[in-house]
Amino acid sequence: MQLRTATSAHQDPVARGRELGAAFAPQFHRTAALYLAHFDELGVSADEVRGIAERSSAALASWAPGLAAEADAIADAAWVERWHVAAVGARTEILAAAPPRAEGECSTAVHVGAGQAAQTIQTWDWHDFLVPEGLLFAFTSGAGLDVKLFTEFGTPAKIGVNSAGLGLHFNILSHASDSDAGGVPVHAIARRILDEARTIADARRIAASATVSASTVLTVFESDASGSAAASLELSPSGLGVVEPAADGWLLHTNHFLDAGLFAGDTIPADSTTRERFAHLDAVRSGLAGLSPTARALAACGGQGADADICMTPDPALPRIDQWATLLTIAVDTAGFALDVYPGRPDEAAAAGFTRF
Repeated sequence: MQLRTATSAHQDPVARGRELGAAFAPQFHRTAALYLAHFDELGVSADEVRGIAERSSAALASWAPGLAAEADAIADAAWVERWHVAAVGARTEILAAAPPRAEGECSTAVHVGAGQAAQTIQTWDWHDFLVPEGLLFAFTSGAGLDVKLFTEFGTPAKIGVNSAGLGLHFNILSHASDSDAGGVPVHAIARRILDEARTIADARRIAASATVSASTVLTVFESDASGSAAASLELSPSGLGVVEPAADGWLLHTNHFLDAGLFAGDTIPADSTTRERFAHLDAVRSGLAGLSPTARALAACGGQGADADICMTPDPALPRIDQWATLLTIAVDTAGFALDVYPGRPDEAAAAGFTRF
């Protein structure tokens, strides 16, 4: 995956969307085409894709009109059909209508406590053929917060930080209540939190206000002069669960529900590696705190390098839609208002070093 960077001085969402769409028209075109082909591979018909995308777009317009207007402005400036961009923005909602695959996405670890800023690391695991390019984007939100985020071309946000000292990681989940109803896109919830939230309480209020049709966990964390705190907000159509850090300050998440009530409806396939990846993070957690991002990436592999459970390399023997890769390793620095990124696995990031955005 090649990382593109952009900075916008526009606080108006339409002007910002036009700027993005004009600057990256080929990327928005290509990403939409790749996702539409992928949905077809998964057995979701074009009519169903369009229906979910349009219902999710309508839900977004009601819940966050500025984000909906930004998405439409991107589409118009890039000369892409609006519903195509909406389909990428609602890609999790459309995937919720497809048969579940064996794998999940992403492994996250966050350490917080008194007298320290949050220390984090996440792998973003997905299909490399869907994301030839990703976007690092910096701007000032309508609420007056400076924001830096990583995302795909067409999704409002995925992982990021704002100038209030609040950061966010993102993992997909799967629940029996997920449907094709076309709720507020979960990527838009991540974006609105980054745009507006100054505290975990703000993030929780924003998340709770959205009606969703697909499940996701947003791990949010805040840092100030006194220290740091974190919570994993598990979203599903059945409700919102909140998971707090353990007594040692660590908050870990992969792709299964941790909230006791929501866990009963978890539908992640039994052959997913989510539990193995969680167990791996649990085993190495004591050695991750107090390290630089590069050292943390190395320690997160637990001495296993590319063979660590959190490191994914595509298996060419499997069908394309079952090949998973760690496309990004990222650490969020709330105190320094920065993202440390590497387009690959943690072992590769440890060897090559991160780029700071």
